Amino acid sequence: MKQALVLLLILYGFSTSAQVLRKRTVKLMGSRFDIILVAPDSLTAESHIDTVIAEVTRIENLISDWKEDSQISQVNKNAGIAPVRVDPKVFALTERALHFSRITRGAFDISFAAMDRIWKFDGSMTEMPDPETVKKSVEKVGYRDILLDRAHSTIFLKRKGMKIGFGALGEGYAADRCRDLMLAKGIKAGIVNGSGDMSTWGKQPDGSDWTVGITNPLRKDTVFAVLPLRQSAVVTSGSYEKFVVFNGRRYSHIINPRTGYPATGVSSVTVFGPSAETANGFSTSLMVLGQEAGLKLIKKHPDYSYILITDNGRIFSAPGLDIKKDNL
Repeated sequence: MKQALVLLLILYGFSTSAQVLRKRTVKLMGSRFDIILVAPDSLTAESHIDTVIAEVTRIENLISDWKEDSQISQVNKNAGIAPVRVDPKVFALTERALHFSRITRGAFDISFAAMDRIWKFDGSMTEMPDPETVKKSVEKVGYRDILLDRAHSTIFLKRKGMKIGFGALGEGYAADRCRDLMLAKGIKAGIVNGSGDMSTWGKQPDGSDWTVGITNPLRKDTVFAVLPLRQSAVVTSGSYEKFVVFNGRRYSHIINPRTGYPATGVSSVTVFGPSAETANGFSTSLMVLGQEAGLKLIKKHPDYSYILITDNGRIFSAPGLDIKKDNL
């Protein structure tokens, strides 16, 4: 689950003689999207917001694994049967997802879509699933059985019952695409926030940076850090809202696709960097990998910075981020 990001210091409707800011909130890709654009006039801003909505809808129709006629649904229907030709951009997105699978050794895996939903986080679970059930729940998960043919732009899932899904990357990918589209159309500032996958560019009409507040995962009604967005994307993953507790240990709703067991130890990960898609891949991976392995991974990618908060309130952040290191 992506933790909500609180936008601060955005003056809705604020304008100068040269710029206006307009915002619209819509439901896209099954999630809330906040679209904020700065443009020379209201008509231009609203028209380009319509363009953003159309672009996200186009992407959803390509990569959604619950729309029966999408390309990804066709890939899943043909698992174990035949390769399926997809749009080059869908192929490239799948390639990038598999790259994350490799560098995380499967902690991130787009074939998680085939996982059996044996864990319940609605209060109905009274005991841990038995080990055999947990093992069986991930038997159709495995990124190594996803075969890509770049020459023909095809995706083939080797085993019947396998599925892929972009729930962990799709909104970030869409936010990045819309940012690039708006820049190409001359919109020099804005935010596309897909349910916590936030891609930003430019500055507010008064020339100040966009500013983001990170909510405290242990007291979600409070903000513990406020940061200017000088990099173009930010994503937060959190486990504090959906979890179960067995024998005094908290198990989050974010499942490790390698083991079938919930991730433990980390409450929240925020990642900043040039791409919301990539930031999402890192935030999800760090939740699964945990503090030690997760920080070791992201420190190899200096274009991305982080704030990681453990279940016991310890804060770890990248050098250069002005974060108090006291426990929450």
